[in-house]
Amino acid sequence: MASVLVVEDDQFVRSALIRQLTDASHTVRSVGTALEALREAAHFRFDVVVLDLGLPDLDGSEALKMLRGITDVPVIVATARDDETEIVRLLNAGADDYLTKPFSVEHLSARMAAVLRRARSGGGEAAPSPVIRVGGLTVDPLRRQAELDGARLDLTRREFDLLAFLAGRPGVVVPRRELLAEVWQQSYGDDQTIDVHLSWLRRKLGETAARPRYLHTLRGVGVKLEPPADAAGPVHAPGAEPPR
Repeated sequence: MASVLVVEDDQFVRSALIRQLTDASHTVRSVGTALEALREAAHFRFDVVVLDLGLPDLDGSEALKMLRGITDVPVIVATARDDETEIVRLLNAGADDYLTKPFSVEHLSARMAAVLRRARSGGGEAAPSPVIRVGGLTVDPLRRQAELDGARLDLTRREFDLLAFLAGRPGVVVPRRELLAEVWQQSYGDDQTIDVHLSWLRRKLGETAARPRYLHTLRGVGVKLEPPADAAGPVHAPGAEPPR
């Protein structure tokens, strides 16, 4: 059973989704505008959001960006737009999956189950790793917590997944295609979604692309995380012997 926010302005479609999802034992709240959706997401915790793109107050893609600014809840976009370029753009903008209208509630339930499995596995199926330390950075995959010089970092789910994946391979240049596959669970996409998340992550680590400390981008190759030259702390990746 999942807690679902349905964002759909068509009252007939909305009522049908509420009824069918409720019959499938899900807890459902619903709204008909983007602003109402943002208000709901800010005040309630949902397991998944089903977001229609044809909303009366804001384009759904803009609503998606705004949702991503306040929550990392998985979002399934419901759209009548079947253009591949548009779908890739939506996935890069933060959607976890999409459905092309019309669709059955069975199809929606299957997509919901898939995104919830990915969310609950923390972006991968591997067992939780030991605490990772790279310089003054500490990443705890089990508790999904990260600290920089003893201060807790406020990270979204995707930012944490990206940081943990890179921190688990300190000093190793990770190709962007591998990041898309392992962190975003996508086999295709452009570099924009990675660059955006790296930018947000750098800001929270107190650095910039022009003056990197932990995150280094090698143009045309990939990304690596390594301790800054002035860091006194050790590098302790999973499986390594901790310093004595």
